[in-house]
Amino acid sequence: MPAHAGRQPRKPRFARAPRPPAKRDELLRRRVEAAIAEAHKSHERLRQAIDILPQGIVFLDADGRYVLWNRKYAEIYSKTADLFAEGARLEDTLRVGVARGDYPEAIGHEDEWIAERLQKLYRPGARHEQKLADGRVILIDERLTDDGGVVGLRVDITELKQREASFRLLFDGNPVPMIVCALDDERILGVNDAAVAHYGYSRAEFEKLKIRSLQAFDSEPPWTADPSGEEQAGRTWKHVKADGALIDLAIYSRELTYAERPAALLALMDITERKRAEARLAFMAQHDALTGLPNRNLLRQQVDEMLLHRRRSTDKVALLMLGLDNFKSVNDTLGHAVGDKLLRGVAKRLRSTLREEDALARLNSDEFAIVQSGLTRPEDAVMLAKRLVEAIADPYLLDGHSVVIGASIGIAMAPGDGDDSEKLLKSADMALSRAKADSRGTFAFFEAALDAKAQSRRKIEVELRDAIQNDVLRPYYQPLIDLSSGRITGFEALVRWPHAERGMVSPAEFIPVAEDTGLINPLGGLMLRRACLDAAAWPDDVRVAVNLSPLQFRSGNLLSIVTDALKHSGLPPRRLELEITETLLLEKSAQVLATLHALRALGVRISMDDFGTGYSSLSYLRSFPFDKIKIDQSFVRDLGANREAQAIIRSIVSLGKGLGVTITAEGVETEAELSCLRAEGCDEGQGFLFSKARPNAEIISLLAAQRGIDGDEDAALVA
Repeated sequence: MPAHAGRQPRKPRFARAPRPPAKRDELLRRRVEAAIAEAHKSHERLRQAIDILPQGIVFLDADGRYVLWNRKYAEIYSKTADLFAEGARLEDTLRVGVARGDYPEAIGHEDEWIAERLQKLYRPGARHEQKLADGRVILIDERLTDDGGVVGLRVDITELKQREASFRLLFDGNPVPMIVCALDDERILGVNDAAVAHYGYSRAEFEKLKIRSLQAFDSEPPWTADPSGEEQAGRTWKHVKADGALIDLAIYSRELTYAERPAALLALMDITERKRAEARLAFMAQHDALTGLPNRNLLRQQVDEMLLHRRRSTDKVALLMLGLDNFKSVNDTLGHAVGDKLLRGVAKRLRSTLREEDALARLNSDEFAIVQSGLTRPEDAVMLAKRLVEAIADPYLLDGHSVVIGASIGIAMAPGDGDDSEKLLKSADMALSRAKADSRGTFAFFEAALDAKAQSRRKIEVELRDAIQNDVLRPYYQPLIDLSSGRITGFEALVRWPHAERGMVSPAEFIPVAEDTGLINPLGGLMLRRACLDAAAWPDDVRVAVNLSPLQFRSGNLLSIVTDALKHSGLPPRRLELEITETLLLEKSAQVLATLHALRALGVRISMDDFGTGYSSLSYLRSFPFDKIKIDQSFVRDLGANREAQAIIRSIVSLGKGLGVTITAEGVETEAELSCLRAEGCDEGQGFLFSKARPNAEIISLLAAQRGIDGDEDAALVA
């Protein structure tokens, strides 16, 4: 076959697409683990906080699913507590309870009872009672949260109901503080033991007071509220105890006749701890547990408020996203306890560097956001960025260690880079990525081109996902040529994407996206299966080579994928060659080596691709017995005129012969390169000089042509 005229572009290849370094993957894994650990800690603190409450507390999301409940709540509903689980629906537990007969008041009209209960759940008004099969009566008080969920209070009032027939027994023996007040002059007529103990006043002292004397703020007594009860259901009261302590109360009242006077019986539920728990919950939902700074949710609200204010002026708003450089090394070398102290120290320095009106938030493990308002020019943000970088760079003394860390900053300006919090955060994040990529320890502004690139990558991701699901991608095959005989010994499978609108999409565009998004696993599996099926129809002495991404090894099921592909296609394992790169061995992973040995035990050949680039080391050849080494095309280019490259080729060929390994040269494009490789004793060649990558239909014709000239020992299919 004639050589291609002129210089040909480097062939796009599946395995040589740029990949993120292994250290970045490790950093991402540790960040995720740190975030999960912090979430578990926060969840446990909240659970401990509400478990001490004497009332049953439950939190439901907007779909009526359990989010959190305390020990008392589980005790109240002990018969159905086994159904409680995060994500379980209250409606389902009600239905199971009704079916079991746990709610006698539902018998005979189960569906109506459940519907009425759910209506009360999402339209909470007056408190209501619930009877259980064991005779207990539960008082229910529920409120909607801002996100459409429900916070519910459960109080077991069984004793209260049982003693209702005898007011004296009910009043004197009730553990809930109770007060009887005259309706006309609001004077306290009587109190129970619980009220005496709870408030700290004696009975004689109580009887000298009016109910207003206990109120922290001047307001009407609860029995003067709207007769419908709607206002009472949503109101709480704040009282003052004898020692001056303030307590929050939910007050339940009932009119009666006491000592022949119109009066009101007040049951006083102390909800001080519940209110504190709710406050803690609200704080934790909007703040970082480690530093106490606002989190991303609260930051969004603050940014949107600043942007709303900005519209009434000509000032600008700058959002600076700050990422700590090499924070992972601190955790790795000094431990997470020191890392946590470092983050708290960074938060303090940032706060001390900012103005009072500037907003500061922690977004994730090592990223912070600063919002600066009232700016007239971008240079003001630059000055702040420089101050922040300098402040972070000063050493930290932590547990006897002097820790030095740097920071990179991405800057987005409103309204140009975004007119709402989400757009502005996204722009600042892209600017931060650019700052880290260009030179750590500096800052970068957002540019529209960054967003355009991100949008393009997102479009490629969506279309690639669809192409994989619809089996659009195809393997093309480039021949591997025995340089001594000119015969085809095998083909390397290279992925191709025929796009309906854009034509053939370059792998250089979509392979990096596939690796960043995890699509490389289904894509690699698809190419492996197709290559094995195609090769099974080729002559028995022709192999097929398939590239593997390091990410495919991390999936944990690569061995089964290869085994299934061989079994389904009927291809003998000896005819499959799997190509890996040196970056995979950089991880020094026992799992990777175990998988490689298991694949080789199947009879599959293992090849090291792109040898001589990046991280080449003879220790890799010692760690695993490769069947083939492929010399990177950068050493083959202009080989005839480059003595240094010739010496490298000679050394690699000599090494391969000593190890009994096949040596293949990639990127052969000229006769001069071919001649030099033959002279050095290279075993195989691959490149545009022989053939470009072709679809399987053309490969079958190519192999048929080779069979036709097998009898002519001086003939070669490609030369």
